[in-house]
Amino acid sequence: MTVHILKPGMMSSLQDRGRYGHQHLGVSPSGAMDERAHRLAHLLAGNTTDQDLASLEITVQGPSLRFDEAALFVLTGADMNASLDGQPVAVLRPTLARAGQALTMQSAKPGQGARSYLSVYGGFQVESLLGSQSTHMRVGLGGFEGRALKKGDQIALARPLPNDETTLNSLQAELDELRIYMPAALALAPRERLRVMLDQADLFTDESLELFQGQSYRISPASERMGYRLEGQPLQRKSPKELLSAPTCFGTIQVPNDGQPIVLMADRQTTGGYPRIGQVISVDLAQVAQRLPGQNLGFEVVTVEQAHALAARQEQAFARLNDSLEPLRQALKQCVT
Repeated sequence: MTVHILKPGMMSSLQDRGRYGHQHLGVSPSGAMDERAHRLAHLLAGNTTDQDLASLEITVQGPSLRFDEAALFVLTGADMNASLDGQPVAVLRPTLARAGQALTMQSAKPGQGARSYLSVYGGFQVESLLGSQSTHMRVGLGGFEGRALKKGDQIALARPLPNDETTLNSLQAELDELRIYMPAALALAPRERLRVMLDQADLFTDESLELFQGQSYRISPASERMGYRLEGQPLQRKSPKELLSAPTCFGTIQVPNDGQPIVLMADRQTTGGYPRIGQVISVDLAQVAQRLPGQNLGFEVVTVEQAHALAARQEQAFARLNDSLEPLRQALKQCVT
């Protein structure tokens, strides 16, 4: 009843939507870098919206793994040329794996993203710590032994499918007939400039505010799950006065003393004392997570009202997708009962 890791890939770890409610105790939320792709994988694997089960977040180079029991799985995010026993596997499509079949993933296609997500029906059987199955690798918390996966690891499936050919053939027939209509609001259309809301803009010179919105930044090689460091013309503050530390969020853009912005990501610190020039809006966070060091990005300013409207549109799209996948959930329910 396990998934057996044959090759771990560059960095693969279990992540859900994060460990919230504990930042006041210094516990970082962690969670999926591309929450949009994680949620898509979760729904397309036949899971329900009232659950937040971990998916396998795969970075840049994919793993190879063997299903020791039958399972339904889905891949979303970056296309990593996956194959199941040599047969190509499409992203955004539920795929049935029989016991003993091996899933092999390659490197992400150039320009197609940095992270892929693998979800299985019923999720993985891992302990929930502080309300989350997410892995925080810096502190060894959660997920599978608090770390990235390595060769030889075996992760149990919470709800393996029955190893009955008649039942599995019937399910495969249902999958062949399944039509999935992906709302446009859930697609990741590449954006050169990410939308941000200004925060402590009054701390920066007018020239720096124009520069922040006008220039293109290069993502530094020193970028990872804690934060993406950007390289460009430095931003200048009006005064070098010290600031009180304040809570941080996913997408907070801090500007340290060198004037080079840092976009805080999933494994961010819980508080920070650097000035905050802006906040990447929630629907554009995936745009950051799917970029690689060496690529470029810029920023454009939007209002809070615009950010809320875009977030509401995305949530409505997730609700529509969830409703449309009820036939898949019913077919899986019949399969396991």
